[in-house]
Amino acid sequence: MEQTGQRTTRRQLLSTIGMLGGSALMYNMMTTLGYAAETQFKGPPNLSGAKKGASVIVLGAGLAGMLAAYELTKAGYKVKVLEYQGRAGGRNWSLYGGDTLIEMGGATQKVGFAQGNYLNPGPWRIPHHHRTLLHYCKAFNVELQPFIQFNHNAYVHNTDAFGGKPQRFKALAADFEGNVAELLGKALDQKSLDASVTAEDRDRLKEALREWGMLDGDMRYAKNLRSSEHRGFDRPPGGGVNGAPTPSDVFALKDVLDSKIWRNMAFFMNDEFQTTMFQPVGGMGMIGKAFAREVQPLITYNAKVTKIDQGKKGVAVTYADTGTGAVTEAKADWCVCTIPLTVLSQIENNMSAKMNAAIAAVPYSNSVKIGLEMGRRFWEEDSAIYGGHSFTNQEISLVSYPNNNFLKDGPAVLLGAFASGMGGYHLAGMTPEERIEAALAQGSVFHPESYRKEFRNGASVAWNRVPWILGCCARWTEETRAAHYQTLVAMDDRVVLAGEHASYVGCWMEGALLSSIDAITRLHKRALEA
Repeated sequence: MEQTGQRTTRRQLLSTIGMLGGSALMYNMMTTLGYAAETQFKGPPNLSGAKKGASVIVLGAGLAGMLAAYELTKAGYKVKVLEYQGRAGGRNWSLYGGDTLIEMGGATQKVGFAQGNYLNPGPWRIPHHHRTLLHYCKAFNVELQPFIQFNHNAYVHNTDAFGGKPQRFKALAADFEGNVAELLGKALDQKSLDASVTAEDRDRLKEALREWGMLDGDMRYAKNLRSSEHRGFDRPPGGGVNGAPTPSDVFALKDVLDSKIWRNMAFFMNDEFQTTMFQPVGGMGMIGKAFAREVQPLITYNAKVTKIDQGKKGVAVTYADTGTGAVTEAKADWCVCTIPLTVLSQIENNMSAKMNAAIAAVPYSNSVKIGLEMGRRFWEEDSAIYGGHSFTNQEISLVSYPNNNFLKDGPAVLLGAFASGMGGYHLAGMTPEERIEAALAQGSVFHPESYRKEFRNGASVAWNRVPWILGCCARWTEETRAAHYQTLVAMDDRVVLAGEHASYVGCWMEGALLSSIDAITRLHKRALEA
């Protein structure tokens, strides 16, 4: 029985949209209804009125630590930064030809990329709404260029679909949308959808489905020029006598569902993965270098922190020089600690029991990234793929194509794996040489004629084998956040923690910066009250 005049709640509407259209469509509607928001950047912190001579020691010269040092120094604090490595930037890092990478266990890689080529082992893209990071990139003169996130012409591969043969994303996505649109159209005609849809809305929805799904006049998704405008033509439009296009065959619904294409479609609607993204010219590590230029005199490199001791009047930090072994104690009124929790949990300290429980409660994820340098840009020349990602259900997860030097000759580095979960742990357990072989074997499914033929050299980073972090990034659950998050981000007497682990924007540089701003703002307030 049709119900007229009954209003559907926004929650009910989102639930219905989620069931029918998946997470991509639901996120789009959430944005429209005002549920999805940008990160919480209100501008640089206001730290006015700092007491003369007040001092802060910052542990870690990643982005969170360097931002804290930069803003605190501007405010008048005396700042010292201790950094374990011989460089600044932390996970904001690029590997270039000539670099050496030594992982836990002693495996050593000599990076052999040609000049100008690089691999970003950690962050590799910047969402358009990460306004904190974009603000400081602009302030510190970091040149940015577009990062091609969404490429209709890239491939999707599933070992259980199409006999293991990859298909173009645009064809699978078009056929998924077309089939769903046809099914929804039939459901509307049969009046089997929610009775709260009025007759007027039903007609408008049918028209929307016809246009969105490229359906014909009979509301069918079929092989014709209309559907080929989305999925691609067998023979594309041309000029002259033989300029007429030829439509392509559409895939059977079962094959489309076997490919699980909706997962890739939803991927691009994730809040952090939407189309407009950026990358620094010359590698993601350019951001860390720019931050370091602002605070370089404050940083002591090769400083391994071994003890954090806070008292009524200040904080004493013991550290050893990783080269000479010389032990030094640095003192300050306050401490901003950005050391990853995986390492911090192993450092002697006298913070509260609740804080140490919070530090120990948060595990870190693992991921493996593999850069493969190829002799020529065959993905462009042979497959017309310019940036973006090809997806697979194999352990490597994806292949991502470089977003610079389009149409140029010479070698280029593509991301041959971004593995997580069990695939990441499996690859991490291999030798660097075995990882390269796995990436070549699995990535060849996309470009079988060229992948091995054009391969020159490669490099890999398995994050749980990186000694200064022992993992990729913090992975909170609802339960651990409820039990420990507020403790972790609170001032613990004279020490405050900062980093992506102390944010709700985990695994992103934005989270590290927002956390840092929050931490030093609260530290400053406490210092004024002391």
